[in-house]
Amino acid sequence: METLHIALTHALPETILAVGVILMVLIGAFRGKADDGPMSEIAVVVLGAALVAIILKTTGSGIVFDNAFIDDRFGDFMKALSLGGSIVTLLMAGDFFRGQGINKFEFPILIVLATLGMLMLISANGLIALYLGLELMSLALYVTAALSRDDARASEAGLKYFVLGALSSGMLLYGASLLYGFSGAVSFAGIAGAIGGHPNMGVIFGMVFLVAGLAFKMSVVPFHMWTPDVYEGAPTPVTAFFASAPKVAAVAIATRVIYTAFPGATLQWQQLVIFMSIASMALGSFAAIRQDNIKRLMAYSSIGHMGFALVGLAAGTAEGVQGVLIYMAIYIVMTLGTFAAILSMRVAGHPVEKISDLSGLAKTNGTMAFFLAMLMVSLSGVPPLAGFFAKWYVFLAAVEAKLFGLAVIGVLLSTVAAFYYWRIIKVMYFDEAAPAFDRPNLTLRAVLAVSTVSMLLYWVYPAPLVQAAEGAAKSLF
Repeated sequence: METLHIALTHALPETILAVGVILMVLIGAFRGKADDGPMSEIAVVVLGAALVAIILKTTGSGIVFDNAFIDDRFGDFMKALSLGGSIVTLLMAGDFFRGQGINKFEFPILIVLATLGMLMLISANGLIALYLGLELMSLALYVTAALSRDDARASEAGLKYFVLGALSSGMLLYGASLLYGFSGAVSFAGIAGAIGGHPNMGVIFGMVFLVAGLAFKMSVVPFHMWTPDVYEGAPTPVTAFFASAPKVAAVAIATRVIYTAFPGATLQWQQLVIFMSIASMALGSFAAIRQDNIKRLMAYSSIGHMGFALVGLAAGTAEGVQGVLIYMAIYIVMTLGTFAAILSMRVAGHPVEKISDLSGLAKTNGTMAFFLAMLMVSLSGVPPLAGFFAKWYVFLAAVEAKLFGLAVIGVLLSTVAAFYYWRIIKVMYFDEAAPAFDRPNLTLRAVLAVSTVSMLLYWVYPAPLVQAAEGAAKSLF
């Protein structure tokens, strides 16, 4: 058995976050004030330290804590994305919460706590570790959704998310129980060894319930029902967080489970993933067309993009996993940039959320209009922006796996989805000007600019991301 020192070395980012959360709770308690104070800055430092620990890691892969926790390049890649999403969310959130009078010191603590759950989830190597990480992440997310207690919409969003999240956790736990009962193992490798290449009906039922629980966290059809209402009702920085970091963690653990626990049930899980992929792409493409609230539109956009990511997962190959990793990296940058623009939509100090509020933005703030337009073009998958290459890699993996029908359907639905992204561009450039927005703070302008430039210039030097994703994908097999 490994020593505690070796175990903690492999779990250094998680250790940093755990110690950081404890210190933040103590600081918040001793301050005795309800306002944020220095908590956001402390949280950013803690999350940044964990990210640096991943980037500068010198230890190789390893399995520790009695086979419950795995440290590999796949996990490092997805952890870095989750930490990046959490850091950017905290940087963008400050002015919004102060303007709304809800800058509570608990919010940064909850973000760090949820991120700790994500990192544990990404590195889970068995059913028990998976459930612990999932619940640690979820319980913090339920509270953040209802952070604005005096806002009826936020309270409704938190309640819906909690009730449906509890249902999905129950389904996942039932599936885990079935898998343990039929395989006699809780580790993913043990389950794979026990079921071999001939899974029985009990294992298939367990797999379906387990994947259903994870699908809820990814907000893919048919477990998407919470997404539009929660995205619209929650405070905008919370919505930005939901749309980025937790989705990375959910996609990561779904990929790990499917490829390491069920290699002998490829035919069964492939059918399940293909169905969820097509249904999510279709719903995300058509349901967003009639939306007039931009946060609700982004909810359906998120559902659609998770469907596109699942195209790579369905391929069942290392190239497919590589496509998923590249897709999630580009998706999180596009999403955070878009939410930086949404957080910049303030008139006389009050946030606005209607697409019509963007009318004539090119006349009142041409720079913001250009940046947001480029992000919309990237989200729609038009070359040469990064969003095109994200879809290219997953569709290419599907074609190489001879899933021609899935690739064709994905391309067609991507064309449909382009309509509502380009509608926003039309509103900004061709409609009569609405009241001008307040000047956004430097952080929002920086996030919007950096994300847009990244999407515009990705094609110039894509090698670092492609090579990192390739190495991470191969470590999974």
